[in-house]
Amino acid sequence: MDFKDQLKNLFPDHIIEDEPVKVNKSNIWLQDEPLLCKYEKRKGKPITIIEGYKGAVKDFKILAKEIKTKLSVGGSFKNESIIIQGDYRDKIMEILQNKGFSVKRVGG
Repeated sequence: MDFKDQLKNLFPDHIIEDEPVKVNKSNIWLQDEPLLCKYEKRKGKPITIIEGYKGAVKDFKILAKEIKTKLSVGGSFKNESIIIQGDYRDKIMEILQNKGFSVKRVGG
């Protein structure tokens, strides 16, 4: 007799769900207009800039933290734009598209 059977005997009215419900931790507002993903060099070092988000600043900061964590890179949030250290345009665009955003690549 396994654990589920024992619980069913103790609590016959309880419904056991086989699969846990997946909860999206970051309920970020998705906008219709595309986010702009561009590449620059500052002081000789490459950076990727994401801007154009019209939602709450709090949501954009959460998005910045998720991107930095997934890519394991440094970055910051300044002047309503996310600044990521390095040229990660392709990977960032893929992450944002998987989240449901439309992304536009700006520059070369």
